[in-house]
Amino acid sequence: MKPDEKGRFGFNVKGGADQGMPIIVSRVAPNTPADLAIPRLNEGDQVLLINGRDVSQHTHEQVVMFIKASRETHSGELALVVRPNVYVSEDQTEEPDFTYIPDTHQIASSSSSNTLQSSLMLLQESLESGAAIAQFEQLYRKKPGLTLNAARLDANINKNRYRDISPYDQTRVVLKNGSTGDYINANYVNMEIPGSGIVNRYIAAQGPLPNTCTDFWQMVWEQQSSLVVMLTTEVERGRVKCHQYWPLLYETEDFGELQVTCEKEEDTHSFAFREFNLTHAGTGEERHIRHMQYIAWPDHGVPDDPSDFLHFVARVRQNREGMVEPTVVHCSAGIGRTGVLITMETAMCLIESNQPVYPLSIVKQMRDQRAMLIQTSSQYKFVCEAILRVYNAAPKMNISSSSSSSSRPQRDWSSPLRTLGNE
Repeated sequence: MKPDEKGRFGFNVKGGADQGMPIIVSRVAPNTPADLAIPRLNEGDQVLLINGRDVSQHTHEQVVMFIKASRETHSGELALVVRPNVYVSEDQTEEPDFTYIPDTHQIASSSSSNTLQSSLMLLQESLESGAAIAQFEQLYRKKPGLTLNAARLDANINKNRYRDISPYDQTRVVLKNGSTGDYINANYVNMEIPGSGIVNRYIAAQGPLPNTCTDFWQMVWEQQSSLVVMLTTEVERGRVKCHQYWPLLYETEDFGELQVTCEKEEDTHSFAFREFNLTHAGTGEERHIRHMQYIAWPDHGVPDDPSDFLHFVARVRQNREGMVEPTVVHCSAGIGRTGVLITMETAMCLIESNQPVYPLSIVKQMRDQRAMLIQTSSQYKFVCEAILRVYNAAPKMNISSSSSSSSRPQRDWSSPLRTLGNE
């Protein structure tokens, strides 16, 4: 096969002599040379030879370099000898780490509004050509080299909503006074905005289970979080997606040493806003918690129109203004819609700071902190289109990258967004 115009073959591999595994094709992106080759390269194929070279005794990194180096040969072709379908994963989402990824734009500081405009023109073109989705599908879902050991301990298995969604050990939230240990399925995710001095801090978490609600509130207390963002309803398509971890309006519920009272609740067609009083029974200390729940996401797929979601993100941003403590964000698994929201807010901040927006780099930065953030191609396409919608709808402002976060002028996201649904 020959590489595409950007030098990519469109497949990823896993394994190697250093990993004690054969070289296996782990993913083939659609409409790429690997997908269109005759015969087609398939997930599960074992790679035996690369351009005539036996790779059975080579490391994973060496194999990746052999693949990339084939682009520099006289013919520019990659010839593989494979043993078909020798490996079929029991669960594709348990796929081990892989490192053959497309070249991505790094988030770099720049004060040029032309760079911002150029980045979004590139995004528009890549969406139209399908390249954006192909690149997303080739990006690793789990960062190579990071471990997931705590999630797989016998004592913690029943604390995971999904057996294949686990937090990295290196960035997981460690409870100081957990009810049954220090584990909770949650990761710190910090997104720095170049040239602005802003670091948006999140805790990306799974939706609480009946047996993890106490740990969830303990995490909120220990991390001094005052905003919780929920991106799912409790039940979707007849399946429980998240346990209701808060009391009804004007009622109080105990979670270990913490008492939660629901003091306020407002509902719209797209989201619910609640205010909780969180009290530590041992010390009597009280804290005010804001809870924002997005309820308009369809049971299947993504919203047809981003307007409601963009209104919600704008409200979230208003509520976290000036906040230094992490905002807790969760959906059901804590990766799909959670990743969409973090990507959207990061892109808004980059636009405000006149920095280029490369969504794939944002996803990579997120996945380096919690695996699999933004779960599906449709979610990635949705957020990319929403980014373009916001940029085209919002008034353009010449914002200096040297301005401090406190004095930098802010876009009024709410007013231009009101017209989005009518375009």
